[in-house]
Amino acid sequence: MTPPNVILIQADDHGTLDAGCYGSADLLTPALDALAARGTRFTQAYGHTVCCPSRAALLTGRYPQRCGINDWCSNHPSDERGVGVASNAVTLASMLRSRGYRTGLFGKWHLGSRPGSRPRDCGFDEFFGHLGGFIDNYSHQFLHAKPEQPPFHDLWENEAEVFSDGRYFPDLVTERALRFLEQEYRRPFYLHVAPNLPHYPYQPDVDLAEACAHLPEPRASYAAMVATLDRRVGQILEAVDRLGLRERTLVCYTSDHGHSTEDFANWGESYGARGGGGDTGPWRGAKGSFLEGGIRVPTILSLPGTIPAGEVRNQLVTNMDVMPTILAACGVPEPGADGVLDGRSLWPILNDSTARTPYETLCLQWQDRWMVREGDWKLLFNGVDTTGQHSRHPEGNRELGRWHLASLVADPPEVTNFTAAKPEITARLREAYEHWAVDVLEERCPVA
Repeated sequence: MTPPNVILIQADDHGTLDAGCYGSADLLTPALDALAARGTRFTQAYGHTVCCPSRAALLTGRYPQRCGINDWCSNHPSDERGVGVASNAVTLASMLRSRGYRTGLFGKWHLGSRPGSRPRDCGFDEFFGHLGGFIDNYSHQFLHAKPEQPPFHDLWENEAEVFSDGRYFPDLVTERALRFLEQEYRRPFYLHVAPNLPHYPYQPDVDLAEACAHLPEPRASYAAMVATLDRRVGQILEAVDRLGLRERTLVCYTSDHGHSTEDFANWGESYGARGGGGDTGPWRGAKGSFLEGGIRVPTILSLPGTIPAGEVRNQLVTNMDVMPTILAACGVPEPGADGVLDGRSLWPILNDSTARTPYETLCLQWQDRWMVREGDWKLLFNGVDTTGQHSRHPEGNRELGRWHLASLVADPPEVTNFTAAKPEITARLREAYEHWAVDVLEERCPVA
C-alpha cells in the first residue's frame, strides 16, 4: 500500500463546540462539516492550555516539557531567554522527511524565534509565516510588545524576513499552502497549515462579518473569524480534490486549545477576543485554563476507505496522539530510545468505537499549574477559570484555589470543589502527579 500524504491543520483558539458538526447552529462551517462527514470526529480531544505547549505536544507526540517547553517561547530573535523547542527534538516533520516526504509549514510557529528552534531546524523543508504568538493580519506586526520592545514585524519565508504590507495574512498562508500542493502532489508530502484563526485581532473577511452581524457580540465577531478560518480550510480541501488526492491523503484538523477571552490595548492598538465568543456548552473555562472549556478542542481525521466516515468517538485522546497515528498510517516506525512517544496511536479507537481510552490517568502542566484526570475526576493545582463575562458561566475569571477536585459528571461539571469531601481521590491524584513529574519534569511544582 502506498503511504498516504498528510495534511495537518492546527487552528488557533478554536473552541471545542464551535462548528456545525459539533452542534453549533449559528456558525458557518461548511468545510469542517464536510470533513467530519467523510471522516471521524472526536468529542473528548485535548489540546493544551495555551499555544506553546500544545504546539510542542502536537509536533513531537510527547509532553511539551520533554523538549524544553514549560514557559512562553521567545517571540523576537533578540529575546535573550531564547525559550524554544529543543534543537534535538524528534518531530513528526523530521520523521516523515527521513522517509522521503516533502515537508512544509505555513502559518504560525510559536515554538522559538531564535536559530536552532525555527521550523527548518525541526524537520520542515519550507516555512512561511510568523515565528511568534500572533500578528496583525495586515501590518504583520507582533503587538504583545514590552515597553522596551515596541511592536515589531514578524513575517518570514524560511530564514529570510519578508514584507507584504497590506496583504491579508490568512490569504498569504493559503496561497503558500496551495502552491506547496501544486508543486509536491506527485510525491509524498506533509503539509502543516497553522492558521492564525480565529485568534485575535478580529479581522475577518468583510462578507463573513456581514453574514454574522445578526448575532450578539462578541459571538458575532468570533463567528466571523471561525467562518474566515473555515473558508481557508475549504480552499485547501478543494485543491486536494482538484488534484485527485482525496483518497490518498490523511487529513487531520484540530486546534491548540479552547477559545480566547483575552483583551488587550497596547501601543495605541485595542485588540483581543472581546471577552470571548466561544460556546463550551456545559463546560467551564477557556484558553489559559485546565478546565474542560480550555483544553477540549475539535478534532477530525479523514482518510477515505481507511478511517470510518461520519462517525464519532467519545474516548479521551490528546494531540500527542496525532504523531503516532500519522506515523502508523505512513508505515514509519515510532522513534526509539530517548524519542519514545507519550502519545498513543488512535487506530485502535478509529477501528473500534468501543476501544478503551489510552489514558486511564492523564497529567498536563503549564508553568506552576497542573492537572491530573482519572476517569470522571480531575484535580487542578493552582487552577484558574478563564471563562469570561459573556459566557453562560458567569463565575469565570477567578482563581480556583491551590487545590480543586472537580467532577466531570456533576451538574454543573467542574464547579464544586470535592477536595474535602473526597480526600482519598485527592491523595491518589496528587500521587499520580508526583509519579508523572519524576518521569517528565526536571523541576517539579511544589505541592505542599
